[in-house]
Amino acid sequence: MKTITVVGASLAGLHTALELRSQGYDGRLVLVGEERHRPYDRPPLSKGFLTGDLGRDQLALIAGEEEAALEAEWLLGVRATRLDPRTRTLTLDDGRRLTTDGLVIAVGATPRRLPGPPLSGVHTLRTLDDAEALRARLAHGPRRVVVVGGGFIGAEAASSCAAAGHRVTVVEAAPLPLVPQLGEEMARECAALHADHGVPLLCGTGVRGWRSSGDRVTGVELGDGRVLDADVVIVGVGVLPRTDWLTGSGLPLGDGVLTDAGGMTELPGVAAVGDVARVAGVRSEHWSSAVAQSAVAARNLLAGATVDVCRGVPSFWSDQYGVRVQFAGRREPGDTVRIVEGSPDDRSFLALYERAGRTTAALALNRPRPFTRIRRELSRATAPAPL
Repeated sequence: MKTITVVGASLAGLHTALELRSQGYDGRLVLVGEERHRPYDRPPLSKGFLTGDLGRDQLALIAGEEEAALEAEWLLGVRATRLDPRTRTLTLDDGRRLTTDGLVIAVGATPRRLPGPPLSGVHTLRTLDDAEALRARLAHGPRRVVVVGGGFIGAEAASSCAAAGHRVTVVEAAPLPLVPQLGEEMARECAALHADHGVPLLCGTGVRGWRSSGDRVTGVELGDGRVLDADVVIVGVGVLPRTDWLTGSGLPLGDGVLTDAGGMTELPGVAAVGDVARVAGVRSEHWSSAVAQSAVAARNLLAGATVDVCRGVPSFWSDQYGVRVQFAGRREPGDTVRIVEGSPDDRSFLALYERAGRTTAALALNRPRPFTRIRRELSRATAPAPL
């Protein structure tokens, strides 16, 4: 391949580019990114960056000698709008057209938004620009903050805002946050972290609309009729994979770009990784998955066929109210769960999920060392996905 283009210059796209070079690719390498920033680490945006403990320079994923060694052409601040599958040509929103031999789709996802007109004070938290705008909004003294969505981003944002002295309320439409990921028993233990720190968690009700004064939000109207006063609203109700620009490209789409277990699509020379990729029927939105997929997809793209597959088990972590929450494995409804170390009362424990006498997943709160051991054991026990 004379030219490989990576569309998406965030974690998954960058790691795929680095893997291409480390695996011997010495041709032209182009990175296209919608944001104007060089690749940066997203997880701290809802944590250390939001609280002001981290600056922009501490988020960088590549700089200096490593960036020079990559020898890539960076096209930043532009968005891919169309892919012609016959000629493998990309059209960008500035009118440029790029023809490429190999293509990696790593455009990620975009936050879901609630209906209603755009209002000052209503924020999502996905990009560095989002985080900077929110941090600036929170800088002017204690605020009444309503977080809509009790998932990981919402919980982390709530934790950061509470630590900074803001009055925070979390609203969750489901009866309990994180049940699909953790199961009801363990989800309840994680939800208790909010109450531990004086943050009300209102479950089982959605948002009907905003209250406003002019173009500024002043409150959140809930589905049950309650109204919460708000100076700042953070909406964290999930994301949608960015596949709209691929309509008509011939790529199979469905909650992401569909790939085999090696990250390769049905179009020759086209791979997908990260939040936008649905790999062997599963779409993962976690840091560790993006990194693992990148190495495998780079190998298969250079080989011209699927010669390797994604191995190991999915894992993720979250920092909330000073507690490190870690999870690895594949929990399914019906799995039993038991505490094998520590106690939920101390917010420090290791729990194992089991099915038919076999450990399927693990959850740890403030137990990093035993969790790492269990995660390795789960990885060794998990057979690679089929080719």
